[in-house]
Amino acid sequence: MTGHSSRRPTKAGVTNDSRWVLRVALPVVATLSIVAPLAWLWQDSRVPSVYSVMDMGYLDYGVGVMADTSGGGHGGHMQGDMPGHVPGHEMATPRLVTDMVADPPRPADVRVDLVTRQQMLSVGGRSISGFTVNGTSPGPEIRATQGQLIEVHLRNESVADGVTLHWHGVDVPNAMDGVAGVTQDAVPVGGEFTYRFGADQAGTYWYHSHQVSNPQVAGGLLGSLVVAPKAGIAQQVDVSAVAHTYGGVRTINGKAEDLRVPAKPGQRVRIRVTNTDNGPMKAWTTGSYRLLATDGTEVHQPTVVSGRSVTLTAGGRADLEVTAPRDGTAFRVQLSKATAVIISPSGVDVPVPAQPADELDLLTYGTPAPVGFDPAHPTRRFEYRIGRRPGFVKGRPGLWWSINGRLFPHVPMYVVREGDVVAMHIANHSGEVHPMHLHGHHVVVLARNGVPASGSPWWVDSLNVLPKESYDIAFVANNPGIWMDHCHNLKHAAQGMIAHLMYEGFDTPYRIAGPADNQPE
Repeated sequence: MTGHSSRRPTKAGVTNDSRWVLRVALPVVATLSIVAPLAWLWQDSRVPSVYSVMDMGYLDYGVGVMADTSGGGHGGHMQGDMPGHVPGHEMATPRLVTDMVADPPRPADVRVDLVTRQQMLSVGGRSISGFTVNGTSPGPEIRATQGQLIEVHLRNESVADGVTLHWHGVDVPNAMDGVAGVTQDAVPVGGEFTYRFGADQAGTYWYHSHQVSNPQVAGGLLGSLVVAPKAGIAQQVDVSAVAHTYGGVRTINGKAEDLRVPAKPGQRVRIRVTNTDNGPMKAWTTGSYRLLATDGTEVHQPTVVSGRSVTLTAGGRADLEVTAPRDGTAFRVQLSKATAVIISPSGVDVPVPAQPADELDLLTYGTPAPVGFDPAHPTRRFEYRIGRRPGFVKGRPGLWWSINGRLFPHVPMYVVREGDVVAMHIANHSGEVHPMHLHGHHVVVLARNGVPASGSPWWVDSLNVLPKESYDIAFVANNPGIWMDHCHNLKHAAQGMIAHLMYEGFDTPYRIAGPADNQPE
């Protein structure tokens, strides 16, 4: 009929056109409801082509400190009610990490020249692509006496991606920490850099690259650093055993064979074991031993141990004392099932001992001693909850490590002030082990899974945190700057398991990527 629509309403009062619109619109809306959040997450996970670590994540002031979360930024631009902050007054101009150096006028007591190269290595009869320091891997061991000033002149001859040197476990001034894009630029081919720091704490440490660190460390760009106490050590023999895996080949001090150490019957031998791999390793012996030190710190009144293994987390060190058998036979210290240190007067061998079923528990080993501060009354308390969840990291979808429920780069920047007593609760809900490493500081373990420590103060810079395990740790904020606090399974770090500890009022002039192509992980 003229003047009337030919469209007929359905029984429900909906036209055929309307139903067509619904059939088209509903799938579109459903698709957008899925795609739009994913697109937002993808975009939110991306990082600029050049950026500062000061722009990453969020500021975490910890429990016990009030902060204005509505504004403020990193690097001294915060406006919260920090201790000593006067509302309405701007904070002082931030200090730079480059200001934090050792005594410049003081002449060095120990001076070392190191040259890094990218070259093929011969390991266990195989040719493996890797890196050398002064033509070898591991590089030369640096030895100093407590109280001396160490100066290391680094020259990069041929490492194409650039290189830095991080002094793992040594609480160096921040400018000397060797983290590309945070405390310095990566040293390019033909470039040079000089590190200066005091050997203030005796112990066993190591150095390694912190530029593209996972492939460079795996490829052997590393070496040992030993600081002897002023009074010397009690053992007659002192030997380093750097455990490293090159392309699946287990080695000690770069050789795919047992390390044989000559010792006279009855002599005490100190074995400084360093685990440079991404995963934990175990050490055990044919007889009794004492664990003298962990991560460069002496155990208080260590007792004799037998029938128990010692776990060294990735990056961790353990100093063992054994006695050469008085009957002239050999003594074996097994470092994983593949390699060993054999103490023998004349090349005598000894069978591989069975791996003990039990482990030495450092929570109860040794006897208590003062730690020098009151960890029961911290200035700040932090949470470091490790998890795993799906999402995007740097624009890539996957199942990623999370810190406090967030994915990189939305990770915490833990903010402290010099002199703070800091407590941190670390909980691992990720399903895998994580060796947690805080740069520039040693921490003392207070409890594991809620059970208080009852032995010697257990000081670490690298802590093995098993799945479903938690630790309470504490330290004094006595080394100002900006410090990485990350997993030392360097593959995990490269996948975003990185946070930072920042002292209030500090900033860095360096950038991730940029002209120097800084890539710390």
